[in-house]
Amino acid sequence: MARIVMKFGGTSVGDIDRIKNVARRVKREVEAGNQVAVVVSAMSGVTNQLVDWCKQMAPLHDQREYDCVVATGEQVTSGLLAIGLQELGVNARSWTGWQVPIRTDDVHGKARIDAIDTTEMLAGMALGQVAVVAGFQGIAPGNRIATLGRGGSDTSAVALAAALSADRCDIYTDVDGVYTTDPRIVTKARKLDKITYEEMLELASVGAKVLQTRSVEMAMKHHVRVQVLSSFEDKPGTLVCDEDEIVEKELLSGIAYSRDEAKITLVRVSDRPGVAAAIFGPLADAAVNVDMIVQNVSEDGKSTDLTFTVGKADLERAKKVIEDNQANVAYEGLIADSNVVKVSVIGVGMRSHAGIAQKMFQTLATEGINIQVISTSEIKISVLIEEKYTELALRALHTAYGLDAA
Repeated sequence: MARIVMKFGGTSVGDIDRIKNVARRVKREVEAGNQVAVVVSAMSGVTNQLVDWCKQMAPLHDQREYDCVVATGEQVTSGLLAIGLQELGVNARSWTGWQVPIRTDDVHGKARIDAIDTTEMLAGMALGQVAVVAGFQGIAPGNRIATLGRGGSDTSAVALAAALSADRCDIYTDVDGVYTTDPRIVTKARKLDKITYEEMLELASVGAKVLQTRSVEMAMKHHVRVQVLSSFEDKPGTLVCDEDEIVEKELLSGIAYSRDEAKITLVRVSDRPGVAAAIFGPLADAAVNVDMIVQNVSEDGKSTDLTFTVGKADLERAKKVIEDNQANVAYEGLIADSNVVKVSVIGVGMRSHAGIAQKMFQTLATEGINIQVISTSEIKISVLIEEKYTELALRALHTAYGLDAA
């Protein structure tokens, strides 16, 4: 007998027929003699509608009330799936985040999981009961509902798998695994049989939509083996695992892109010690994540331009924080640009091979694509380019690095 956590994303539970299909998949695992917990997302489109309603009420809304609204989507799905399983003769019970309970911090809208009490859930599973858990949510201090950020159901699933000491965590989605890049843009993209936690973390952090970044971080920390599988086809998926499990490592594992980027440039910032802290400290306090940062060389020793990126959804909040803090940061102007995309190449092979960056820069130059910002890590190179060049850049780089399927 194995203990398995199965997670189904929004497209997998997009309507009643698809929820019934999920119920049949879960029943197969139960009939195989496994203990099963299921984590579900909201039905596709539901969370977007709930978020939009919050924005219509107030663009800079109270995040605690936002959480109260958007957490309802997963609650509906968990109840419907539990009903579907019961109709198939499977003993099932739905659980919301506060019923488990899944304890989080108090950063509403982007909460982090602190602890999960699985005592009652394990007791039910020992008796053959399937636990159907509403993903994306927990309970913050003060007994307020908290949500984990977009894509947070992946994090819920991996965290639950770790807390339950599950044998594996199966993530079911609308794709049949992890590809070298987006197959909707690059038709020659290849599916990977295995990928390391580290590579998957980098891919997720720079725009690959298969898994949420924090879910991969948690899987790596707790050594949770994660399979990415299709909800609609019975095909082998992609295993996310330790590097030791992969015998033949490729130079690059993939190329990712993110359209969720916005660029902010502060013009003629005072060039003095502490100015960066004065800019980025308030942004951190406002839970605005800053990614790529470039500071120009100061020509006169007095002022410089500072460019950085934030999530598109955080752009207005970031602008307001900076403008409210202008008395502490001397700058002459703020230029915001959301017409950008971040493109990244990722692979553990970068550790031992030179020339990866040069090939990226040369390939983009050949296609006439200007690079606005560059950032690197041990196994990743990211560039910020104009959004209209996204597809051209992906196809050119995929071919240049020899990733095209035969």
